Amino acid sequence: MAFIWKSFAANSSVSTPREATIAVMQSSSYTVLSQRTCSSFRRTACIKLFDFRGSSSRRAFSFLNMTRYSTYSGDEFSSSSKRRSRGPVMAAKKAAEGISQEEGKYKHTVDLPKTTFGMRANALVREPEIQKLWDDHQVFKKVADKNDGGNFVLHDGPPYANGDLHMGHALNKILKDIINRFKLLQNYKVHYVPGWDCHGLPIELKVLQSLDQDAKKDLTPMKLRAKAAKFAKATVKAQMASFKRYGVWADWSNPYLTLDPEYEAAQIEVFGQMALEGYIYRGKKPVHWSPSSRTALAEAELEYPEGHVSRSIYVIFKILSAPPTSNGLLKEFFPDLCLAIWTTTPWTVPANAAVAVNAKLQYAVVEVQSLEGVSVIPENKERKIGNVLKEQKKLFIIVASDLVPTLQAKWGTKLVVKKTLSGSDLENCRYVHPIDNRECPVVIGGEYITTESGTGLVHTAPGHGQEDFVTGLKYRLPILSPVDDDGNFTEEAGQFSGLHVLGDGNGAVVNYLDEQMSLIMEESYKHKYPYDWRTKKPTIFRATEQWFASVEGFRKAAMDAIGQVKWIPPQAVNRISAMTSSRSDWCISRQRTWGVPIPVFYHVKSGEPLMNGETIDHIKSIISQKGSDAWWYMTVEDLLPEKYRTNASDYEKGTDTMDVWFDSVLKSLHIHLTWPFSWNLVFLSFSHPIPGSSWAAVLGKRNGLGFPADLYLEGTDQHRGWFQSSLLTCIATKGKSPYSSVVTHGFVLDEKGSKMSKSLGNVVDPQKVIEGGKNQKEAPAYGADVLRLWVSSVDYTGDVMIGPQGLRQMSDIYRKLRGTLRYLLANLHDWSVGNSVPYDDLPIIDQYALFQLENVVKNIRESYENYQFFKIFQIIQRFVIVDLSNFYFDVAKDRLYVGGSTSFTRRSCQTVLSAHLLSIVRIIAPILPHLAEDVWQNLPFQYTLEDGSIAEFVFESKWPMLNERWLAFPVEEIDFWGKILELRTEVNKVLEVARTGKLIGSSLEAKVYLHTGDASLASRLHEMCAAKNDADTLQRIFITSQVEVIPSMEKEVIEKIPYSGEYLVQGKDRIWIGVSHAEGSKCERCWNYCLQVGSFVDHPTLCSRCYNVIAVQPLPSMAAVS
Repeated sequence: MAFIWKSFAANSSVSTPREATIAVMQSSSYTVLSQRTCSSFRRTACIKLFDFRGSSSRRAFSFLNMTRYSTYSGDEFSSSSKRRSRGPVMAAKKAAEGISQEEGKYKHTVDLPKTTFGMRANALVREPEIQKLWDDHQVFKKVADKNDGGNFVLHDGPPYANGDLHMGHALNKILKDIINRFKLLQNYKVHYVPGWDCHGLPIELKVLQSLDQDAKKDLTPMKLRAKAAKFAKATVKAQMASFKRYGVWADWSNPYLTLDPEYEAAQIEVFGQMALEGYIYRGKKPVHWSPSSRTALAEAELEYPEGHVSRSIYVIFKILSAPPTSNGLLKEFFPDLCLAIWTTTPWTVPANAAVAVNAKLQYAVVEVQSLEGVSVIPENKERKIGNVLKEQKKLFIIVASDLVPTLQAKWGTKLVVKKTLSGSDLENCRYVHPIDNRECPVVIGGEYITTESGTGLVHTAPGHGQEDFVTGLKYRLPILSPVDDDGNFTEEAGQFSGLHVLGDGNGAVVNYLDEQMSLIMEESYKHKYPYDWRTKKPTIFRATEQWFASVEGFRKAAMDAIGQVKWIPPQAVNRISAMTSSRSDWCISRQRTWGVPIPVFYHVKSGEPLMNGETIDHIKSIISQKGSDAWWYMTVEDLLPEKYRTNASDYEKGTDTMDVWFDSVLKSLHIHLTWPFSWNLVFLSFSHPIPGSSWAAVLGKRNGLGFPADLYLEGTDQHRGWFQSSLLTCIATKGKSPYSSVVTHGFVLDEKGSKMSKSLGNVVDPQKVIEGGKNQKEAPAYGADVLRLWVSSVDYTGDVMIGPQGLRQMSDIYRKLRGTLRYLLANLHDWSVGNSVPYDDLPIIDQYALFQLENVVKNIRESYENYQFFKIFQIIQRFVIVDLSNFYFDVAKDRLYVGGSTSFTRRSCQTVLSAHLLSIVRIIAPILPHLAEDVWQNLPFQYTLEDGSIAEFVFESKWPMLNERWLAFPVEEIDFWGKILELRTEVNKVLEVARTGKLIGSSLEAKVYLHTGDASLASRLHEMCAAKNDADTLQRIFITSQVEVIPSMEKEVIEKIPYSGEYLVQGKDRIWIGVSHAEGSKCERCWNYCLQVGSFVDHPTLCSRCYNVIAVQPLPSMAAVS
């Protein structure tokens, strides 16, 4: 049979998918897509959908048989498979290497695989060609428009348009695309409008970083906005190109950008609705304030120079009472008990409203003992001991337990622990303010309270710190900020009025505290501190008037809506519920230039805001036509409605912009779907705040879209971001959730589970994964499909890992899958639907193969619908790459290659292979669209849909219809074939022993003997040895020349069989297996051993099967010449 493999290697563009064989074959080049027209892809044969899928309503059996397969995870074929094919493989190698072989007159009678489908993906070239094919034929739009199964809307959480994409973006967008493509195959009208968040600090920061000092000095609001818009649009263009390269389908021609006038107008509309409902109010919030510039600053406008030194102080506040719930825990220490705090901003003490503790920390009541016998730390310019420590007076102080040794050393005094207690025990204690004698509470703060420095208790002034402010909102503390625009204390600060907080005012506060016996110690503290980048002078945190959204009026409605949403993973509902139930009022104003303005006017003298339905509608109308820039360049008179214009000089425009969370929430409201849709899902995005009003700007305004969205898919951090802001604004204005279902994914880490960082050099760039790096050996170009395969392989509901090793594994799996599909294509080169064999006439092995296939399709569909893509990856890897190749393909080679071109056994096998090809290519298409389309364009036949149209592209072909008849394969047959598969594995083990003993080389040189005491099993094995269909015979399944079931273990019989073993099949059926050399002579054409070889005068080297094939399939005249 050597000539068969020589011919195969020389003349065919494909072999079996076995890697050892593929490696030595030469693949013929194929014509690239861009050089062919769509019609030229097709052949004359045509497959119709209903020829392969039945409509029986019989119950499908569960997917039981998979665990009975070999789960060999190395090469795509097990070692036993290679041994069985050792002769053909070696012959192929010799032929490929040009080693002379005997020509043989039967090589032209062998049906070798043929296909134009390349062995290598050549992704750098092929994927862009396929994407161009899709674009040229508008495949996404064409399929979506034609589908009639209802609408499906996945609302896109927009990424920031502020830089290059990272692996988190790739994970997010590819997950969305997998879902959308599956829905397309499910006959849904898929609507996916991509979006970008073009406002906010990140973009403003990028612009400011690009300017030199002179350019910054001349920067006006309009200049900054123009530069920000230009930068954002350029970034959108670059990011869009990257998303397309990932293979993501979307309405790329009509994306939504938060800087579009239509979007901005929708945002103004939602803001106005909430304001008119009474959910928007004005209050105070601390911001970075520059006394030297007399303005609020964004983070982008701050610098943190080295060398700043602050005056830090340790201060005590005297406790007045403990709550009744403390059960007298602190009673013994009154009236000499105090709280000790530490601050680097003494000037904020007049605004103190509480002391915060960490509920999880342990605290100690310590007695400050006499300084006698203790070395006192000398005072100097950088350190000063307070008067309270110099007095010989009984004093008890509460500090964090872990800090007692540190504070004792720092203060130069002895601290004796008298009692320990938890932070939660201190909540609601009351103390007296050291300056104005107000009573203040002890409150529970957040994780920002640590034992890294200070005392473990935090002086809380909600008017002068962000964390303090959040804690203050929780406890409804007064927001005191007795500081004016110039940085001077106001009259509210009493005796300190008029003093500059960063100068004399700071010192005056320290001195007063010392006089009141409240200062333990003052010392210099060197640290980074925010400076105004313009003036190079220090800034302060100062509460100013801000705009807030109150959630109290609709919190219950929001909580009820959360319960109506489907959350994936299910535990996500706990996180969003906890965050929403504890959410404080939401500050929606920002002191930034780049954003959508809060549409409010202020009375010049009284400062009272002017904002009502008329003013909001008028501004909305202007912005919808001219964009939000109009707020900056138009006059107050033009911005006001006509009835207010006579008093325009009494008003001035507000300068605040809206928070980007509010910005993004409005986005979703403006894409409104009007078609009916059946089920819902929402996916969250991560790594950035997403505008919370996108539901209004996108779902509510775009033709063809509907509200609520079926699906949002973003990162888990969006529970406190986009998910929540979208929910709150939508509940406040529409009374319902903007989404029906929500899916969240985790963050992307490196292979070791560490966060990616440029400084660590562990960043995996999706663009480099696809296109490759400068060194292609170290960073090869894998293409988009390998990246997409990785996305499908991970359980995205938690954090996921990626790195070089994982990508190599994905590439190897992709390569094997491609080889499997190539095998299918190549062995169907001469097949058409007219050659198909009816199901009832198929050999049992073929019916079993269709049962396996249908189970796989059924299970994969369920996994797609449950968004469990990692299960799809596992099923495909196990079934398509490993099990299918190891068993059915291995067994099928004989009848495919030498069974005769038009023989029943070959046509029945091709019927099964065609079903596998058409199913597999469609079930992998959402994950591996380029590979699926590449296969589809190389189909050797056309595929006709039920309506008679030809599916030119794989996504026109629809999802495989459920075939109940294939699933109805009898349970007893499923059980029996499970035994056969296990028996086959055990037979291979004995064959291996015989091969090691030099009895045989190829498995075709063997005869197998079987004996079992189970009469029923023995009878069935006897039937298989004499099966009517050659494909069902045991010798074909074992890939040996003969199999005999012996009735008894007679000594004279057993002694003649040189190799044997006894095994338990499925743990209960004991079977004896023996191996001897095959009887008869080797057939020149098929390499099987047969007693009939030599019986045919005109073809003395053929077996009876090959003789019959030759009789039907005469030799070509040239090949017949000896």
